[in-house]
Amino acid sequence: MIDHVSVGVSDLDRAAKFYEAALASLGLMRLVTRPRTVGFGKAYPEFWINLREAMPHVAPESGVHICLRARTTAEVDAFHAAALSAGGGSDGAPDIRPHDRVRYYAAFVTDPDGNRIEAVMFPQE
Repeated sequence: MIDHVSVGVSDLDRAAKFYEAALASLGLMRLVTRPRTVGFGKAYPEFWINLREAMPHVAPESGVHICLRARTTAEVDAFHAAALSAGGGSDGAPDIRPHDRVRYYAAFVTDPDGNRIEAVMFPQE
């Protein structure tokens, strides 16, 4: 249903380094580099960061987040650890999250601009 997503960042170089580290654990790599945008993906750019110099820090209560699928709990763990090592913040450590319809394993991070990114996988019972 969704072809690609993008987030605004105030410092393209800083954000590119952050996302290169965090997304590598999910198998995404930098595929496109342009003066004001960088695209990450596996075969084509699915996740973009776009330079917005005057963008304020994203407010925690904005409610916006992007969730990326992981294949294993180890990938979720690696995503969280890499994001923290690359200058991001934790917004929910890796753990099982019970829900009324499905059980899932996820971690939430914020990038240096406050964008909330989640990695999720659904363990088989």
